[in-house]
Amino acid sequence: MKKVITYGSFDLFHEGHYNILKRAKELGDYLIVGVTTEHYDRSRGKLNLVDPIMTRIENVRNTGFADEIIVEDHDGQKIEDIQRYGIDTFVLGTDWVGKFDYLKKYCDVVYLERTPDISSTLKRKDMKRLIKLGIVGTGRIARRFQAETIFVSGIEVVAAFNPEKESLEKYAEEYSVLPFSGDYDRFLGSVDAVYVASPNETHADYVRKAIIAGKHVLCEKPMTFTYDEAVELYNLAKKDRVVLMEGIRAAYLPGFQQLLSVARDGTIGEICDIEACFTRLGDPESREMSDARYGGAFMEYGSYTMLPIFKLLGTDYEDTIIDSILGESGIDRFTKVQFRYKNKLATSKTGAGVKSEGQLVISGTKGYILAQSPWWLIRSFDVRYEDESRVDHFEAPFVGRDGFRYEIAEFMDKINGTGGNDYKLTAEESIAMARVVEKFMSIRREQQGF
Repeated sequence: MKKVITYGSFDLFHEGHYNILKRAKELGDYLIVGVTTEHYDRSRGKLNLVDPIMTRIENVRNTGFADEIIVEDHDGQKIEDIQRYGIDTFVLGTDWVGKFDYLKKYCDVVYLERTPDISSTLKRKDMKRLIKLGIVGTGRIARRFQAETIFVSGIEVVAAFNPEKESLEKYAEEYSVLPFSGDYDRFLGSVDAVYVASPNETHADYVRKAIIAGKHVLCEKPMTFTYDEAVELYNLAKKDRVVLMEGIRAAYLPGFQQLLSVARDGTIGEICDIEACFTRLGDPESREMSDARYGGAFMEYGSYTMLPIFKLLGTDYEDTIIDSILGESGIDRFTKVQFRYKNKLATSKTGAGVKSEGQLVISGTKGYILAQSPWWLIRSFDVRYEDESRVDHFEAPFVGRDGFRYEIAEFMDKINGTGGNDYKLTAEESIAMARVVEKFMSIRREQQGF
């Protein structure tokens, strides 16, 4: 008898789960299905679980494919189960390609391709919470984003859009999604929500069309180049009752929220100054290093450096001074934006091809907060005082590589109406960033002679 085993959370059970179990059963005579506990899922970074484990087990049982159902609750259990049950074949979906090759020492490892069926009907009426997501743009950031979606319950990437067919076809083959290259409206008709990761200059148009089509939108920064357009898009989203979120990942990380809380609770006294720096020595051929019109330091990293300034000092600043050093291609290699508030100051520093200490310093009347580079992926920070022997250290780890899953989880919470007040990144803050971007663009165009 050939034994097959597969694992999963099987949260918000849907057609994709059903098909994986069906095809896993076809690979052998006896199928064992491991269902993960809530505690184990949280420990491995799976966010937003909705269904309790007994519901998830019952949904697996109701398919009729599982000959035996077990519970997975700790690291290393897969090897134990393979040996205990005499497993011949281990099966998971292609989202996990390569991740479990170490099990080939014990049995065959098969990754089943996910067959996209974006018109399929979900098995249960209450499964409307499963969001079918389409990705606009198929570059490196889209790949990093998609890899993180498997750790958030209730969302599945089913389609991708890119006018450039070669890139689109490679992406669709790699991730088993439906490709759309020439008809954005048809693409929108196939999904519930979109993630916009296309070139900067295309963001606003893609966002606008998606909102008008009634789709929820998560858009990479900068969402727009002008204040008026940002206001327009947020008003449009409010009118059409869809979620619009700008993807500044740092805003959604637990460590950043903890840092804001410490800064606000009086620990360092009254905040007087903030300095935020983000620099990178990127690929000379990359957009941020070569696109003189829409790339450069501030366009790529300025949203991050403005984030702590607006979160802690507000958006009602009195004045800004913007200075840039341009490179040979015309990009801004280094940009400094100085904000003046009533009795407070702040500085945003960004570099593309210029390297500096990328730290965040929040200065107060009783002490200061120091978050070392890369503070935009914050995992720890210190509070320091006049007495140099006194340092309060805060650890704030997060799971995953880039923090995308926290942004995705926030997006899902807002769609499902469970996100509470919109405080991690508000429309007002996003619009305020667009105002600074607009001023920066005007100054840079003048410098470039465009």
